[in-house]
Amino acid sequence: MRLSAFCVFTGLVIAELPAQAAITAAPWGSYDGKPIYLYTLTSRNGLSARITNYGATIVSLRAPDRRGVMGDVVQGFDRLSDYTNADYRARGAHYGAVLGRYANRIKNETYELDGVTYHRTKGAQYDQRVWAGKIEAGKETHLVLSLVDPAGSMGFPGTVKASVTYTLTDNNSLRIDYRASTDKTTIVNMTNHSYFNLAGKGTILDHLLTINADAITPGDAKNVPTGEIRPVAGTVFDFRKPMPIGRHVDDSDPLIQLVHGYGVNYRLNGRPGTLRFAARLADPKSGRVMEEWTTQSDMQLYSGNYMPPPVALAKGYGRRSGVALEAERAPNSPNTPEFLSAVVTPQKPLHEVMEFRFLVDRK
Repeated sequence: MRLSAFCVFTGLVIAELPAQAAITAAPWGSYDGKPIYLYTLTSRNGLSARITNYGATIVSLRAPDRRGVMGDVVQGFDRLSDYTNADYRARGAHYGAVLGRYANRIKNETYELDGVTYHRTKGAQYDQRVWAGKIEAGKETHLVLSLVDPAGSMGFPGTVKASVTYTLTDNNSLRIDYRASTDKTTIVNMTNHSYFNLAGKGTILDHLLTINADAITPGDAKNVPTGEIRPVAGTVFDFRKPMPIGRHVDDSDPLIQLVHGYGVNYRLNGRPGTLRFAARLADPKSGRVMEEWTTQSDMQLYSGNYMPPPVALAKGYGRRSGVALEAERAPNSPNTPEFLSAVVTPQKPLHEVMEFRFLVDRK
């Protein structure tokens, strides 16, 4: 595999590249009486993303294949109403959205913090909130989306000021910075729930996946991690070398059968808090390659095991047509001392990074 950045296209000229990075904003309707915008970010190398302040959601992300042809590698929808309709919200599909205040599972929706027992309740998570948007110009142009999550929201203590900063860099990356501060000790675990398909359509079962992790944190009968840290060596969860996602996706392993495919948390190698390689996804047909780098401790792999909502089916997104690679704290970390803590205090705010780096396999 000969990987390269796509600063220069050879042979086939598709479009003139922009002289500099840019962000534009266009009205995209309203929700709960608040204006919604669709932001378009474009890098100097041609990588482009569309992001909305509803749910801080990545709507599309376009990258070139080995011939220089641009294609959308993130699953998303054409209208705001596709994201806000009751059926979509009830299904919890979260296409491209930021999840919070605590992404993923907490056992029995209950945890103890500073001697007080808290119960997570239902409510509008971050993917169903309207975020405030701000464009910051500089050496690189950023889209900053922010919200104030009041104390008691979804049963969590403390008022949290959260922000998500999207940056298209000159080295062909989409960088996401998550920040959160609080006035009272609480827990925060934010991630992005994009479904990737580097071919732009069809199945992801032939995509080659590499994960920089020696262990997983298997779950119980409800797929909630128990604290066990299980080595992947010799199992169907060993992606330390490139392997097609579909090779073992229907295996008889109990964890595979539980969720009808991959739906497991990986304990990433390396030191949390440092930006390091987490995963690589490659589509042999198009030559598109995406690397995920993160400061987080863990990453949830989900292979799109269940039938998507009608709005997704209408766009041609079928079962196992997208894969999610969610860098985050391990699920159930508030109840599991073996896992890295998700506690945020007034003295210790949160700052985590996810970065999606796009390359091309020229072979």
